[in-house]
Amino acid sequence: MTDSVPSTATESIRSETIAAYRRIMRRRIGWSIVFAVALVMAFLLDLASGPASLGLHETIAALLDPANSPRPVVTIIWDVRLPQAVAAVLVGIALALAGAEMQTVLNNPLASPFTLGVSSSAAFGAALALVLGVGIPGVPQNWLVAGNAFLFALGSMLLMHSLVTLRGLGSDGLVLMGIALFFTFNAMVALLQFVASQQALQQLVFWMLGSLSRADWDNLRLVALIVMCVVPFTLRAAWPLTALRLGEERARGMGVDVSRLRYASLLRVSLLTATAMALVGTVGFVGLAGPHIARMLIGEDHRFFLPVSALAGALIMSIASTISKMVIPGVLIPIGIVTAAIGLPVFIALILRRRSAW
Repeated sequence: MTDSVPSTATESIRSETIAAYRRIMRRRIGWSIVFAVALVMAFLLDLASGPASLGLHETIAALLDPANSPRPVVTIIWDVRLPQAVAAVLVGIALALAGAEMQTVLNNPLASPFTLGVSSSAAFGAALALVLGVGIPGVPQNWLVAGNAFLFALGSMLLMHSLVTLRGLGSDGLVLMGIALFFTFNAMVALLQFVASQQALQQLVFWMLGSLSRADWDNLRLVALIVMCVVPFTLRAAWPLTALRLGEERARGMGVDVSRLRYASLLRVSLLTATAMALVGTVGFVGLAGPHIARMLIGEDHRFFLPVSALAGALIMSIASTISKMVIPGVLIPIGIVTAAIGLPVFIALILRRRSAW
């Protein structure tokens, strides 16, 4: 009789735990579906918006059945708007995943390719190629910008890793170091702008403002290939990254090679950041806002946190692409300006609402 009471209590606790877990899983799956549906709607709205007034029905018809649609409409959708819309999605996925991994491996809520100076270092590498023609030996001329951006982004991330592991730099110190990197590389880019020719200066300024207009099917194939190759490795690391959020000692106790995980994550972050920047130029705050939105709704389970971060980043970019075409009729505002305008209040809100869990 006495043994039945503890047994009943234990069974009750077990049932409540399972029910709570199922509620959490339903909520996470529900939010994943919401973001996926919202992304599809934003993508279609991005395709329908632009100087040429096309309705949503007309856009979908040209997208799904181009043979029976007017030729001018098909040309606008397939040759102009669709590459830019796809580029917005790919760049959003790349930057948001990069930010999500950076925040986890560096244990810093303000970490992102933009706020910690990685974007600035990649921009300096790209500026070297655009202004001076300096690049990695043996790399073809048309790959100099992407190669330099990747090299300098990787170097910046390795510097951050060494500061964390060798110097024991905390989160606040990392933010200060990121600010120092940001201003240092910006000053070097400004120096290159000062000595650049008029043509090179125009290319550099246009690249740094961030624009989707350079997207075409040729470079999109490469970007899509890189993103599709990197994303599976990121998702595969979901469990070790979740364990790392519990602390390095606990993660090691669970069999996670923390040092190897960090290096692999930094390599993926560098590749995703450099790829995105090589396509559209400097785009800020997507890698910061996307992961934080996902974390507030999903939590720390990286099985859901990483995919929802990618969806949130793609959604932000699609919305920004639509806004860039609607603010001034007939004028395409650089998307980097739009994401900065959107991201600044988000950044301030995140600072004010910074959680003690970090």
